[in-house]
Amino acid sequence: MISLIHGKIISHHGEEVTILTSGGVGYHVKASPTALAECRVGSDIQLDTYLVVREDALELFGFANIAEKELFKNFLTVSGVGPKTALHLLALGSVEETTLAIGRGDVEYLTKVSGIGKKTAERIVVDLKSKVAKGLKDSGVNIPAVNDAVSDVIDGLVTLGYSVLQARDAVKNLDPKGKTSEQLLREALRAVK
Repeated sequence: MISLIHGKIISHHGEEVTILTSGGVGYHVKASPTALAECRVGSDIQLDTYLVVREDALELFGFANIAEKELFKNFLTVSGVGPKTALHLLALGSVEETTLAIGRGDVEYLTKVSGIGKKTAERIVVDLKSKVAKGLKDSGVNIPAVNDAVSDVIDGLVTLGYSVLQARDAVKNLDPKGKTSEQLLREALRAVK
């Protein structure tokens, strides 16, 4: 398996780059958004890669770091998620943001990807929640649970016309302990303005 590639970028089109190695072989790589941000035609680059073998093709996927690659591989273990969809899931946000969303069971976050419906998003959460929770605990990250009051506040903000992303940002720093949904909504509205 090709797990790392180092070379010069000779072309960059959309989500794909062609990398010429020192041995004179050019590899066509579908890269994650984070990896693509580092790709400049003519510059040297090193990418962690994952080779997907199918009956009719060999596809090489590139990542900026091992954490992205591991999350990609975890997505591939979920029934109904292929390599292209897994790559699009990486575009949702940083590895930590996506992992935290899975850890707290945030299905709406995952359905932002084209081709991921509610059932597939729920399957991702069910299949990967324990894996990502273990990984986060091993790295010392605490997974905040989304309680009913916080969910109500997000729903309330969306009803008032805010986007789901704005609503999530507004409740991110709220402390829900001992507060009602109404109190949290008032605090969230102050944070949004």
